[in-house]
Amino acid sequence: MSAPDLMTTELTITGRIRTASNATFLGTIGDVSVVYKPIAGESPLWDFPDGSLAHREVAAYLVSQTFGWGVVPHTWLRDGPLGEGMVQLWQEPDPDHSAVDLIAAEQVPSTGWKQVLEGQDESGRLVTLVHEDSPALRRMAVFDVVVNNADRKGDHILAMADGHRHGVDHGVTFHRDHKLRTVLWGWLGEDLTADELDGVDRVSDGLHGDLGRDLEDLLTAPEITSLANRCSALRSAGRFPAPSGDMPAVPWPLF
Repeated sequence: MSAPDLMTTELTITGRIRTASNATFLGTIGDVSVVYKPIAGESPLWDFPDGSLAHREVAAYLVSQTFGWGVVPHTWLRDGPLGEGMVQLWQEPDPDHSAVDLIAAEQVPSTGWKQVLEGQDESGRLVTLVHEDSPALRRMAVFDVVVNNADRKGDHILAMADGHRHGVDHGVTFHRDHKLRTVLWGWLGEDLTADELDGVDRVSDGLHGDLGRDLEDLLTAPEITSLANRCSALRSAGRFPAPSGDMPAVPWPLF
């Protein structure tokens, strides 16, 4: 279906995702499956302006497109049965694989995975939060630093059967203050690759062109300035940052 048709063809609600903190629906546009989050169903947050989460989701998609890595599925604003909201193409992940897991401490693989933290489960057993060590997930971690993602839970990472990794649920991004909370801390302190640095450069350059103009309709001027500053700081450091500030380093719950 073409982009104009996705904007104008009737959006029909087919179900609701009740585990989401904001009103989130499954729907169809013709024969295309989508996720629909109406602005009217957004829960107020103490640190983000009311009614801004859908716009942040679209801004995250635009930044993802500028990176060129396809982290965020196609996302746009349009009217729906419950008013204007964010609409995103539905993605069907591989049910047999997860990019992030919580496993018994003695079962941590020796290769291919990164350890993030250790803790105890309800039975007192030692467990470890791990995520895969893959280029696709590294790129998502870089994306999260740039957009200042405050809620990268394990279930917000969709492991696709072809090896691609999609990130979803980007309503709490682009705050002007440091808010990074993520389960993807496994590369802490490691140097960014040339490809990752090039991606950051594309976003920095885009903020002086089409990307910057498009974001003006979605974010505040101070938020766009903070976005540019994060790109500059990450490019200058050339490595994955460490947690900082008083905010928790990981979201809760983790999944």
